Amino acid sequence: MTNHTKNDESANALSRRGLLGAAGLSAIAIAGHSSASAQEDKGDKLAGPEGPYAFIDGQGHGWRDLVEEDFAKVNSADDTWSWKDGVLYCTGKPISVMRTAKEYTNFEIVFEWNHRKPAGNSGLFVWAEKEKIEAMTKAGKPGLPKGIEVQVLDTAYNPKGQGTWFTSHGDVFPVGVKMTPFPPLSNNGKGPRSFPSEKRTRDSGNWNHYYVRGINGEVRLWVNGKEVSGGTNIEPRTGYLCLESEGSPIEFKNLRIRELP
Repeated sequence: MTNHTKNDESANALSRRGLLGAAGLSAIAIAGHSSASAQEDKGDKLAGPEGPYAFIDGQGHGWRDLVEEDFAKVNSADDTWSWKDGVLYCTGKPISVMRTAKEYTNFEIVFEWNHRKPAGNSGLFVWAEKEKIEAMTKAGKPGLPKGIEVQVLDTAYNPKGQGTWFTSHGDVFPVGVKMTPFPPLSNNGKGPRSFPSEKRTRDSGNWNHYYVRGINGEVRLWVNGKEVSGGTNIEPRTGYLCLESEGSPIEFKNLRIRELP
């Protein structure tokens, strides 16, 4: 997890990871150390360490809001998820997911999240398998689907164990499916997990911004304006997007999506 200290090094890193000139990106603000006013305009109180960043805000052609009608119940309780004034509230109980009403193949999604208690755990499942989702819905019992998990984990979660096989800064990993993770990787043999290249997550009580792009069997994650992790050669590469309830209250807002060819 290396923090780049020079603007040119950061730009080169972004280019290598496919950000600059990547297909489907819009409404991107590129900023450096001296762009405080631009960062303020883009709500960059969300951002992590200083340096060039790319803030994909979900605006522009093809983007739309994800609202209550865009989601369906799987195995959560009736009161696990609730909407109020554009904010999605999750109690964290039981361990379960809420899925999108439709399946997606190529897409971009942005959202902000805020753990309301220290050590909170949650996530976004990408391309969750339809068969597993249907079985979970029928059973109505606690559990999580198969798919690619984009971790949403508070910085206070098991601090002594962080950095060995998980982090709080945007891990991306497969759950019962195939994926070749981007380095750096988890280092204790608990399975292929893409570790974030930087520590960018803000503590509980603060909003964090995620931009996730899934296209052609590849998932990439940007945390608070910078790409940090992902994986490729994913199978399956079509499925539901699921928000995860995993034991602690969390809030989501400004959920927006754009389907890609």
